[in-house]
Amino acid sequence: MGHLPDTTQWYSSSLGVVTRAEIIAIVASKLRLPEARAEKLVSGIFDAMTVAIQRGEGVEIRGFGSFTVRKYGAYKGRNPRTGQALNVLPKRLPFFKTGKELRNRIMGTRKILGGP
Repeated sequence: MGHLPDTTQWYSSSLGVVTRAEIIAIVASKLRLPEARAEKLVSGIFDAMTVAIQRGEGVEIRGFGSFTVRKYGAYKGRNPRTGQALNVLPKRLPFFKTGKELRNRIMGTRKILGGP
């Protein structure tokens, strides 16, 4: 399938965090689009992912990772400041799991002992 590009040659963030605006600028540069069109493209992708996750569906981007919704039941907890017992309501939270290709790029490719 598709391979992740080597982004070290065309992108470097001085803050150590890539913002939405920087993603838009990168897409505009790589695809030679006006920033307004790149913004619509990036926003459309994020909107589609958000809607799917809100519906409880997973979003899988091969080689990058998958987004799912994890459900947590209600439980009794404590206020850490006062120690007072309280009921925590059930909730649904987004969860991200890295894909194998991204994980290998972050960790550096490692050979498994005894493997080929």
